[in-house]
Amino acid sequence: MNKLSIEFSQKASAEQLLILAVTSQQEQNAEFKQQDKLRKGQLSQAIKDGMISSKRGKTHFVTRVNAKEPNLLLVGIGDQPLTLRHYRDVVEAAAAACQDIQINSIHCSLNQIPLNEVSSAQALVHASLSFQNSLYRYTDASRGKAAKDIAPMVDSLTFSLGELNEVEARAAVAQGQLTALGMATTRTLGNLPPNLLHPESLADHAKAMAKDHGLKCRILKRADMEKLGMGSLLAVAQGSSTSPRLIALEYKGGSGAPIALVGKGVTFDTGGISLKPGAGMDEMKFDMCGAATVIGVMQAIAELKLSINVVGVIPAVENMPAGNAARPGDVVTSMSGQTIEILNTDAEGRLILCDALTWTQREYQPKQIIDMATLTGACIIALGNHTSGLMGNDDTLQHSLKLAGETSYDRVWRLPLFDEYDEQLKSNFADMGNIGGREAGTITAACFLKRFIENDTPWAHLDIAGTAWVSGAKKGATGRPVPLLVQYLIDQANT
Repeated sequence: MNKLSIEFSQKASAEQLLILAVTSQQEQNAEFKQQDKLRKGQLSQAIKDGMISSKRGKTHFVTRVNAKEPNLLLVGIGDQPLTLRHYRDVVEAAAAACQDIQINSIHCSLNQIPLNEVSSAQALVHASLSFQNSLYRYTDASRGKAAKDIAPMVDSLTFSLGELNEVEARAAVAQGQLTALGMATTRTLGNLPPNLLHPESLADHAKAMAKDHGLKCRILKRADMEKLGMGSLLAVAQGSSTSPRLIALEYKGGSGAPIALVGKGVTFDTGGISLKPGAGMDEMKFDMCGAATVIGVMQAIAELKLSINVVGVIPAVENMPAGNAARPGDVVTSMSGQTIEILNTDAEGRLILCDALTWTQREYQPKQIIDMATLTGACIIALGNHTSGLMGNDDTLQHSLKLAGETSYDRVWRLPLFDEYDEQLKSNFADMGNIGGREAGTITAACFLKRFIENDTPWAHLDIAGTAWVSGAKKGATGRPVPLLVQYLIDQANT
């Protein structure tokens, strides 16, 4: 995805498309009044006559009056100050409309409209993120996809500074734009077909990103994991002809122990011997979106040059049925030494994460751990596709993540981890089973992971099964929860 050139200007040039807000109230902003005056009141009259809608998110193109003035894109904002949700709707509608025109430079004044509990800096973060995101296209030239898509025309964008000084404004733009570029990396990795993205190639992508952005990359192969005793992770991988990988990305921008991000990387999940239904199985290429999130976040924070240490760890496997695949009833020994009865081979994400969590703690002694995984269908039933599930062992960490989710509008909702849920994991033949029955499936999956957190390290688990991708006509990876985690890490770097 091309990176927009974003600058600041108090007014639009004649070559630009000027984006103006339209309200249902008589009082419009100064820029609108100026353009209306040039047209002898035709714009305000068109609003009164219903020819131009002030309904939130409605767009309308208006040609310029002369060669010295810009063309216009009018965007309805309603008649009340906008909440963050509605502001995002407006900006995304404007950004989408800009892809349909033959003008490559835009001046946007939407960061100056009346807002409800949204700061000027936050508005600029979301505006720059939305416009950069609007350029995203999944392309795969090796399969002819690129030839079918029309590349977006827009390549430059200016904003009005408003009440922000230039330093504040540039910081906000950098956060929004670099978050969007991290999301693009995450989306592309998620969207790649599973014959092109497997554990080995995912490791290659991580290595290339690390090289481009000055990160250290370590990659463990099967033999390394066997020496470490990662019997749980290797059990998931043993049915595939593709070898597993454990990927570690290290960013050093500060001092002290790092924050660890651990992302599930099942590059394709058939369910193994506990085979999934055929319908919709193609979407199981998205089962590595936790891993893709780690890569996207690490890219963004490296570009933002945060004063913080972060390590990203990815256990990458393919879960396939085969004569040598793990079976329901098998008992394996994890790196921690705890034994696990595999009752369902389709509950494989927790089996690879548990060994990755143990390795991360022993290798890096992190001050916090946040794992993210497309872990349970139960989370989709509980929270739908709007909100990620949040669980953990530390109230402060979970509260901070929730606040970061609200600021970034990449929201989470907290679920409990009471001891009664943990009891569902009891096994007659091992220290635990890998499932706890149908009831509270999202919570028991987190209870399983909690058993591998050592020394009371603050830990949070994000179940992103409902938010990491969308189905249907717009099927594809969303890039979430990159915005949440980038915002959280910025917050931590600033404390």
